[in-house]
Amino acid sequence: MNLLAFVLSALAALLLVPIAVLLVQILAALAPRCRRAGPAVRRPRLAVLVPAHDEALGIGATVHGLRAQLAAGDRLVVVADNCSDDTAALARAAGAEVVERHDPLRRGKGYALDFGVRELEAAPPELVVIVDADCRLGKGALDRLARRCGASGRPVQALYLMRAPAGAGLKLRIAEFAWAVKNYLRPLGYARLGLPCQLMGAGMAFPWATLRDAELASGHIVEDLKLGLDLARAGQAPLFCADALVTSVFPSSEEGARSQRTRWEHGHLGMIVGAGPRLLLAALLRLDWRLAALVLDLCVPPLALLTLAVLAALALAGALFAAGGGALPLMLAAAACALLGAAVLLGWAGCGRHIVSFGDLVRAPLYALAKVPLYLRFVCRRQVDWVRSRRDAS
Repeated sequence: MNLLAFVLSALAALLLVPIAVLLVQILAALAPRCRRAGPAVRRPRLAVLVPAHDEALGIGATVHGLRAQLAAGDRLVVVADNCSDDTAALARAAGAEVVERHDPLRRGKGYALDFGVRELEAAPPELVVIVDADCRLGKGALDRLARRCGASGRPVQALYLMRAPAGAGLKLRIAEFAWAVKNYLRPLGYARLGLPCQLMGAGMAFPWATLRDAELASGHIVEDLKLGLDLARAGQAPLFCADALVTSVFPSSEEGARSQRTRWEHGHLGMIVGAGPRLLLAALLRLDWRLAALVLDLCVPPLALLTLAVLAALALAGALFAAGGGALPLMLAAAACALLGAAVLLGWAGCGRHIVSFGDLVRAPLYALAKVPLYLRFVCRRQVDWVRSRRDAS
């Protein structure tokens, strides 16, 4: 085997690892399972923490929705972080406690959360639930999160879904489908296998002591992902609660959607490159299967990038085979392509048929091609600073 064939074979084999993780997660999520009612547990006293930066357009509705699910003794605290609008006044008018933070040199959700936790220290709750300022809670979501977190003594992640706005084009509908696979099917599959999940940024519940001692104050652009892995290393791997629904809406403007995608995907890829190998080695040395499972989940790249990588490997292996370079690279690349196709089709059958048609799904590789500049910017001009995505005006 010549050097080029060896390199292509190794790359194709490497692609099979995240594809296998993805396929196992989806198969486990779709497997039939009998639901068993758990024992009744006491609902702990909680505080809902809402970090908000220039969220005047929607903070009132968010506060009203959260207050409707509070119980006696609960608190709702909005952290108006470096705001230049009426976020603080509108949140107070809607009935929330409000603390204001002004520090333009230290920007980001992590700093806002740390400020809010320090505010709660004077009268600490039993647990803290974090909800983003643009999110809405499904019926009973807060109660389910609180009881699950209280009973387990571990962080708990709600089902956090992003919706495409009404009348959205193919890009946003494909993004909604990819989000549902990532935030619903994949953590559900892991949960059914007895494995933990990543933290997703909103709808997160923490025992008070866990959040109080966590390292929150940073401007990391995927602070939730980093926090979940840090907690897993400390023996507090998060659990998934699919019965508690939290939703938000993708920005309909091209600028807002592009900013959001860049922050999420550059942050995710940065974690894969910067932390993935180190954390996997640590998990293997410690025989920590929960952390190892989370790292393998982390190392599944965004579906668009994974699709592009598999198609590129298949094209290169095909060209090499046509030039007489051997069949192994082509066989491995074809296997990766077939398994990824099966995973996407199963994912679409499980959670995507109401989002995109089969015809839209067939056109999804074109959506992936449109994201090539985003991935090139990761190599040449990676986003490392937290930037708030611009909300829609209505």
